[in-house]
Amino acid sequence: MIVEEDVRTVLRRVKDPELNLNIIDLGLVYEIEVSESKDVHVEMTLTSPGCPAGPEIMSDAQRAIEGMEGVGTVDIELVWTPYWTSERIDPRL
Repeated sequence: MIVEEDVRTVLRRVKDPELNLNIIDLGLVYEIEVSESKDVHVEMTLTSPGCPAGPEIMSDAQRAIEGMEGVGTVDIELVWTPYWTSERIDPRL
């Protein structure tokens, strides 16, 4: 069974190429939902609307989740609320 923590672990491998930090520690991933049919929905944002690495980050996240064994469909939703700030970065960093 796939659970949210499994998806979160896989997304830790996806890095923002400009900051060289993973998207989980950066605080870019807001919500992860895994349905009973193993479909995955992720709400995430970017560091700014004009982020030049945005398409790459979104594609990498999609591919990372799709590479998980047993996953159904994957939907990555780009959201801008709440707006990302550096305060969302994991304080351990």
